[in-house]
Amino acid sequence: MEEETLIQLAKCGDQTAFGQLVERYEKQVYRQALGLLGHPEDAADVTQEVFFKAWRGLPAFQGDSSLSTWLYRLTGNAAIDFLRKEKKRRGDLSLDDEDRCWDSQLTDSTAAPDRVLEQKELRRAITKGLSRLSEEHRQVLVLRELNGASYEEIGQVLGLPAGTVKSRVARARLALAKLLREAL
Repeated sequence: MEEETLIQLAKCGDQTAFGQLVERYEKQVYRQALGLLGHPEDAADVTQEVFFKAWRGLPAFQGDSSLSTWLYRLTGNAAIDFLRKEKKRRGDLSLDDEDRCWDSQLTDSTAAPDRVLEQKELRRAITKGLSRLSEEHRQVLVLRELNGASYEEIGQVLGLPAGTVKSRVARARLALAKLLREAL
């Protein structure tokens, strides 16, 4: 079924149609949340929160942007809210804590042991580097590199012109590369 039809049915309360939309987008939402939060369980919680908010907010969705762009925006906001709550609850939350890294989720376990170790070290360095970037740089890198969003989509999500997004992505890549060179 076409996405527009599913959206219209879901707006009218059709849970099956909404379930199909969730199936189409849950991996993207989870991947974005994981990139922003760095912990699989937190990302799963945020993913659930995003789709709960989407279900409640769908009747007001005007379709000015694509559904994926709207979900990117909801995910980014939910992840930021989550981090703020965690900072208040725990004190100083750090994405580079050993038990909060997503590197173990992304390592290729079929590779040779020395390659696995290299991958883990690189992922750990990337996670640490991402956590040291400003929130605006981390957000654009996650949207662009992990979710594969276009500059236009990122601009819609963040309310920025595509040119500004391009320059932020370029500056964020340079900043992350510098951090990685220092770490490795």
